[in-house]
Amino acid sequence: MTKYDYDLFVIGAGSGGVRAARLAAQLGLKVAVAEEDRPGGTCVLRGCVPKKFMVYASEFSEQVHYAKGFGWNDASIGAFDWQKFKDTNNAELTRLSQIYTANLVKAGVEVIAAHAAFKDEHHLILTTKQGGERVISAKNILIAVGGWPFLPQHCPGVAEHGLTSNDMFNLPELPKSLAIVGGGYIAVEFAGIMHGLGVDVTLLYRGQKILRSFDDDVRDHLASEMALRGIKIRTQLDPVALKKTDAGMEISLNDGTTMLADQVLYASGRKPKTEGLNLDAIGITPDVHGAVPVDKYSRTSHKHIYAIGDVTNRANLTPVAIREAIAFVETAFKDNPTAFDYENIPTAVFSQPQIGTVGLTEAEAIEQGLKYDVYQTRFRPMKTAFVQGESRVFMKLIVEQKSDIVLGVHIVGGEAGEIIQLAGIAVKAKLTKAQWDATCAVHPTAAEELVTLKDKRA
Repeated sequence: MTKYDYDLFVIGAGSGGVRAARLAAQLGLKVAVAEEDRPGGTCVLRGCVPKKFMVYASEFSEQVHYAKGFGWNDASIGAFDWQKFKDTNNAELTRLSQIYTANLVKAGVEVIAAHAAFKDEHHLILTTKQGGERVISAKNILIAVGGWPFLPQHCPGVAEHGLTSNDMFNLPELPKSLAIVGGGYIAVEFAGIMHGLGVDVTLLYRGQKILRSFDDDVRDHLASEMALRGIKIRTQLDPVALKKTDAGMEISLNDGTTMLADQVLYASGRKPKTEGLNLDAIGITPDVHGAVPVDKYSRTSHKHIYAIGDVTNRANLTPVAIREAIAFVETAFKDNPTAFDYENIPTAVFSQPQIGTVGLTEAEAIEQGLKYDVYQTRFRPMKTAFVQGESRVFMKLIVEQKSDIVLGVHIVGGEAGEIIQLAGIAVKAKLTKAQWDATCAVHPTAAEELVTLKDKRA
């Protein structure tokens, strides 16, 4: 029998790779993981975790406004200390990354600070930042390198002057004005963050409505709420050139006009980080989106090489990568072929206000030819109404007529991300609208509307 250096070698120490490595090592297998950055991956180092800290920081300015309405006459907020926040944020990310490393080592995983690339189907070339190089062999290999933001190549000046989401956590200073290119969840999240930190924000999106693939009513409601807060949203516009001037960044737009901003953030897309893996050496060709093709068990065209997480471009969410990792270990090492179920994945967008969504959008229900009813409401929550504010919560249930099963839940409002986690259980369990209605409301809460909606939309 062929002897290998490792039973499993994992390329990438993000959430999925770390979980897979730990679980495999706990089975007594010899496991190593190669990571050219720090362990933690996009979520911990450049994504959801530091971004959520920024969301928290940015919400305090609005809280001061509410405080005055509730009688705190002297409530005020001083200048935001970006450097202090940045230092604290980076210190916390370092702490979390160290925990990831410690947990790997504790489980018996060898952590190697190196870039890994394929030499052949069972051999990898490991290259350190210092230029050192060695070749290792592995019986099984897991590709878990995640995704990476990219800048469009068709726009002159973008490579020199455009920012990506990776850059936002370590800006030397906050800009006075920011143009954000894109209309996805990263774009709307950073729009809310930067606006809350006092930056003048303009969102530029080439489509007609922000948040493509979300329910249309959700898209419309969030856009109106963002505008209400002072965020400018300009649709059907796309930069065609960037030029740095004494007055700021001059942005030439596809309608022939120009605008100025201190900085330009491109939040227009991410792609699987397959460059440098040398996939050609093993005959794997990424698909049109740059993703590693896999079957439902996360297996590539080679039965001993797997891929999970954003590099497969299936459902690019951290909890999904972790579930894929668990399924991978069951399949590869426990003789229990397991495929993750991608149906009804709850998710949140930490825009301001938040979005929580699970299940079908109305457009998807129509596309599937389903007969359905819609129950929805827009209302001012107690906190907003008390200060005569105009912000409103939106909630929508999509219910199949024949079975009465709730097919989709969509929420825009405070703590929507927290609410949708529990709503996701009900949708995953295929509970009926009657069962939702039979659940006693928790009063006074915004969430009680989910179990008290009685009237169908006409």
